[in-house]
Amino acid sequence: MTSDTTEPITTDAEGDGPDGGHTRRTFLGYVMAGTTLVVGADFAFRPQTAEAAVPSVPQIPELYDLEDLQTQAALPTSTLIKIEIGEDGKARFEMPRAEVGQGITTAAAMIIADELDMPLDQVEVSLAPARPELLFNQLTGGSNTMNSMFTPIRVAAATARGALLEAASIILGRQVSDLTVKGGVITGFAGEVLTFAQLSKEAASSTDQEVEVTVKDEKDLTIVGTPQNRIDALEAVTGRKQFTTDLDIPDALPTMLCRAPQMNGTPVKLNNTAAISSMPGVEDIAVVDTGVAVRARTFGQCIDAIRAMDVTWKDGPVAGESDQTIMDKLKSAELPMVVPKVPLLAKTFDMKFEFMFRSSAALEPNCAVADVRGKKATVWAGLKSPIVAQKDIADALGLAQNNVTVNVMTSGGSFGHKLFNDGALEAAKVSQAMGKPVKLMWHRVDEPRQGRLHPACTSRVRATTLLGQVLTFEQRHTSVETDFSHGLGERLTSMAAELPAGLGNLPFSQSIFLLTQELPYNYGVVTQLLNEVDTRFNTGSMRNIYSPDVACANELMTDRLAKELRKDPYDFRMSTLKSKKAKAALKKVAEVGNWGRTMEPGTAQGIAIHSEYKGATAVLVEIDTRPETVNRPIREGVTGPRVTKVVIAVDVGLVVNPRGLEAQMMGGVADGIALVLTSSNHLEDGAFLEGSWDNYFYTRQWNTPPEFECIVMPSNGNVPGGAGEAGVPATVAATACAYARATGTVPTRFPINHDTLSFEPKSFIPSVPESPTNSLDFTF
Repeated sequence: MTSDTTEPITTDAEGDGPDGGHTRRTFLGYVMAGTTLVVGADFAFRPQTAEAAVPSVPQIPELYDLEDLQTQAALPTSTLIKIEIGEDGKARFEMPRAEVGQGITTAAAMIIADELDMPLDQVEVSLAPARPELLFNQLTGGSNTMNSMFTPIRVAAATARGALLEAASIILGRQVSDLTVKGGVITGFAGEVLTFAQLSKEAASSTDQEVEVTVKDEKDLTIVGTPQNRIDALEAVTGRKQFTTDLDIPDALPTMLCRAPQMNGTPVKLNNTAAISSMPGVEDIAVVDTGVAVRARTFGQCIDAIRAMDVTWKDGPVAGESDQTIMDKLKSAELPMVVPKVPLLAKTFDMKFEFMFRSSAALEPNCAVADVRGKKATVWAGLKSPIVAQKDIADALGLAQNNVTVNVMTSGGSFGHKLFNDGALEAAKVSQAMGKPVKLMWHRVDEPRQGRLHPACTSRVRATTLLGQVLTFEQRHTSVETDFSHGLGERLTSMAAELPAGLGNLPFSQSIFLLTQELPYNYGVVTQLLNEVDTRFNTGSMRNIYSPDVACANELMTDRLAKELRKDPYDFRMSTLKSKKAKAALKKVAEVGNWGRTMEPGTAQGIAIHSEYKGATAVLVEIDTRPETVNRPIREGVTGPRVTKVVIAVDVGLVVNPRGLEAQMMGGVADGIALVLTSSNHLEDGAFLEGSWDNYFYTRQWNTPPEFECIVMPSNGNVPGGAGEAGVPATVAATACAYARATGTVPTRFPINHDTLSFEPKSFIPSVPESPTNSLDFTF
């Protein structure tokens, strides 16, 4: 049995829809033709289009934001989302999104189990391969998965439940109203019992049928909203969970690349091909546009071959560039401030900030398995935009898109990295060049040097005040260009007619900036503008795109305004915040975190708020910048100031899995701390110096806060909001504010330790270090 979902029908407050009878919980579903029950959903609903003109107050994201755009773009193909009830009674669902550790497969299983009234362990959620017919409904990003998938999954599950009940009523000779469903079993009023397994074939249909279904009232959901462990947790911790490099594809041998010493340099010639070919384990060598590939019996033999290669390289496009030259270019491209006319006695405050390049590498390096032979290609990889990957691979190989199969694997993290198909495309090219299957893996050194980066940028803020009020607030954000070629740009193009007036004619980056950036305060006339320059770098939408840097600048200015107006930072924020949701979150962290308590010299609290995706996140941080903390010895580690306490309160609408949300916030806090204190890439003579995690200083165990508390705020939302990125911006901002209060100096370049190089760079030729043989010496 399979079920489908349809677009919800809009209703007014009393529940009377435009068609005269559908309620907010009533939808159209489809029982699809098949031997077992297969259902789907249909959405005749069209969400309200954006306002006809770009408003100045409120800001654009308060009316129509990136979340709205992504959900609206996905609706037309929601009918293609299906749930199948098998002969074993299990519900199976192919998720058209990527699981990268955020827990969406668990959330989807919870929704299905709740709507079908069946045990959670009887729901199996897998990842759908690239399905071009889904159009814009197979892209994972922008914290949008639960928002766009919640209702379609519920409707498909409700359709399946209805079909099972109809089949049971026929078999038992009872009215549907006389039947109850619990634990995957349908029971008649006289005690007759039929399992989903027994009904799967009986509920199947030989033709597609349109049916009307009603999903449960939110108050009747018993699984959604309860803390649940990940359904794949046991497999993950026992090593049984399969990631890309765990796959055993026949003859797909380990493959790696020797890469240029400069970013995006290209190979001219391998000068010692014969010598490399004769090395132990080496099977094949191929020169491709990104480097010299070697296929061997083991990855260790690949590394040995790479280290022995003598390659002539062509310089990359940023040869000779450094941190300083890029910052100079950004500053020369900054848009002017244009303060509106204000009273003569108004005071003006200016602040300028610099944010360096940062790596978006995940714990799992770029990897893919590819088998390209003849006119067919099959690829396995962790991909958040598999349809784009399928097209890019087809174009690069000269194949028809329908001859390229792209299988989506669970990824060990993403942070925007897996929106791009760099590893999958490279594996396909290498496989084609060698004529054999390959299991390609990037070396960890490759990631920060040749992989995707969060763009370097500057952010300038100017505010004016008079008589204790903020009259104007301007922000000019200038950035190395962010690459949106992963499919989000195409979504924008397709929805151009629906966007607020003027946005459809802007470049992708500016449209996305205006759809995401929302200043949560009543600061009079507000303008936030973006200018992006320099397309030469490999950039990406690292967790939350522009928001961490933008929020950091805004909240530091907010602290300064509070100081200038002689107000407590918390009280000032509460007096100027627009939304009740933001005020409630901020009030909660202040209460739980004991805001304003007496702190030792060199330690301080910081507090910040961020609004995005219709939600609000507040963070209170305590930091220790005393010399004994900053200079504490950690073997092979970088220390510096330590965040000792974090309290985070988050309101993201209806929460499917509170435990999963808490995990997301914990990860977001770790990201935020790193972006302020320790993690960045250093550019020198066209090359990034960082190579692997031992000198890219993400938040380590010795820098994590000993005290952490996450509060999930009660919400009146009836659908989930965006949660995947919500914890990052407010944590960045609160940490920066705490540091400024503890030291008495407002930081202007992030991370604060960027100007100190705390490691000796690994070699660029050879491009990878020697395989370690003394790993046990570094255990604690």
